[in-house]
Amino acid sequence: MPNQFETQFDIDAFLKHLTERPGVYLMYDANGQIIYVGKAKNLKRRVSSYFKKRHDEIKTETLVSQVASIEVTVTDTESEALILENTLIKRHKPRYNILFRDDKSYPYIFVSTGKKFPSLSYHRGAKRKVGRYFGPFPNASAVHQTLHALQKIFPVRQCAESVFNHRSRPCLQYQIKRCSGPCVEGLVTEDEYKEDVQHTIAFLEGKSFDVIESLGRKMQQSSDDFEFEKAALYRDKISALRAIQSQHLINQPGSKDTDVVALAEEANQVCVSIMMYRGGNLWGSQNYFPKIGGQSINPGEILSAFITQHYIDLPIPQMILVSDVLDDQVSLETWLSEQKKAKVSIRKAVSQTHKGLMKLALTNATSGLKQQLTQKASQAERVKALQEVLALASAPNHMECFDISHTQGNQTVASCVVFTDGVPNSSAYRKFNIEGIQPGDDYAAMHQAITRRYSRVKKEELPLPDLIVIDGGKGQLNKAIDVFKTLELDNLPLVSVAKGEGRKAGLEILYTPFNDEGIDLEADDIALHLLNYIRDEAHRFAITSHRSRRQKAQTHSRLEDIPGVGAKTRHKLLTHFGGLAEVKNAAVSELQKVPGISDRIAQTIYDFFHGEI
Repeated sequence: MPNQFETQFDIDAFLKHLTERPGVYLMYDANGQIIYVGKAKNLKRRVSSYFKKRHDEIKTETLVSQVASIEVTVTDTESEALILENTLIKRHKPRYNILFRDDKSYPYIFVSTGKKFPSLSYHRGAKRKVGRYFGPFPNASAVHQTLHALQKIFPVRQCAESVFNHRSRPCLQYQIKRCSGPCVEGLVTEDEYKEDVQHTIAFLEGKSFDVIESLGRKMQQSSDDFEFEKAALYRDKISALRAIQSQHLINQPGSKDTDVVALAEEANQVCVSIMMYRGGNLWGSQNYFPKIGGQSINPGEILSAFITQHYIDLPIPQMILVSDVLDDQVSLETWLSEQKKAKVSIRKAVSQTHKGLMKLALTNATSGLKQQLTQKASQAERVKALQEVLALASAPNHMECFDISHTQGNQTVASCVVFTDGVPNSSAYRKFNIEGIQPGDDYAAMHQAITRRYSRVKKEELPLPDLIVIDGGKGQLNKAIDVFKTLELDNLPLVSVAKGEGRKAGLEILYTPFNDEGIDLEADDIALHLLNYIRDEAHRFAITSHRSRRQKAQTHSRLEDIPGVGAKTRHKLLTHFGGLAEVKNAAVSELQKVPGISDRIAQTIYDFFHGEI
């Protein structure tokens, strides 16, 4: 797409030849930027509706006034259009679309049913292991709370396979009756352990009533057999299960998997809260704060955007309760049903039970929105305070901070973290592997990192920060000043944060190019708190990146550096010779004996370790 449109967009000619099939339309502004992505069952009818004479919504009127060109992609079905629309919205983040930040994967509880003695564990990511997955849970805390509750009722192990396979005596979890000790022969039979696993799975499936009835029968049988201690154990498990049930609004056997989605709005800000019920049990909730770009708030439109973006790659429940009517409810139900390969219904709360669930979700949304607004006000105050302390011409809404990490000068890594409106913008973080300097020379490392960062920013005409923060004293600051003079960017505001006496937090001294004496703020100054926050985040990211680089260096094999030798060939060499040293010392004739190693590759490997003639 060109940067500018040289010819006037003829909308009438465009609409005249536009197809009536389903698809996606992309609206561009005069600079070639995508400003809106939409889907349509009938492209001609939908796109034409934008160019009527009057619009009730300011958002639509503003959008149409900026459209300089439109592109369409035709699809076979409306469901395909919906999926494509969501993909394009996530990729391009258009200004006038409602955007939810939902790129993370959700956690699950994994039961390794393929093992003789299955375990319970926290899982996030691809589902490649053999077993049962229960979820998704809204966050890691919800998973750990559920695992902790299950451990008290059913003593199923939660240790890693590597630990389990090398135990010779039971661990502390066995001693405190949180595990039945399957790692040691004779502590629990396979049938007894299997029963606990079955009860655990039944509970996670929402069949807690069935589990209670089963435990009740066993308690009665144990009592009839005068095994009162065993009966007491079953009694305690039943009490614990009933206690968990009492914490949930839905606790009817056979309840549908249900998500309750509620929206609250205040001061042109929106919070969408989702509460997840699986098998009748509340598994947790999550709040989302979409970017609506100053548009007028249409609850139905926002909820539709949430549903399409949230369920594009997540398990879909049988029912979704919503707080407001959706304009495209029928098409969304069709799409969700096709994705799930089972009927999915979207509805407003009507029954007394559903009204109770929606009331709770609305309470969560309202509470979350108030917290968000309060937090934003606090962040704005800190940014404003920092502007006053450093005498900046404008508020430092876009800040970048640098830090250096290494181990005795090796595997040096520089980090660059970005803060937007006083909060981390992790998607904009960058790390730099530092090469070609004297080991341990932090000044040279800082010089290289800043040079690489802002040479690219200048070349690609990216937005410049309102403030650059350097972790260090005057020396580091001077290196940064030299770089910006060379790059002709010496008008950028700079501040360095030097550690105070004893490296204690709150005693830092701030230095700027115009203040050699330093600025010594009180320990409780909110501007200092913000600088410490961004400095500590840069330090954390630098250490994390350095550890990753160091780990790669420690596990790197020299075989990986041989041209033409791939992973399969390396595996054959190490399997045949038993180690890198043996491969290094092997003659060409010995290398040729390895299956799949040609004469040319054998000579290449030999020359790599011994040099060419």
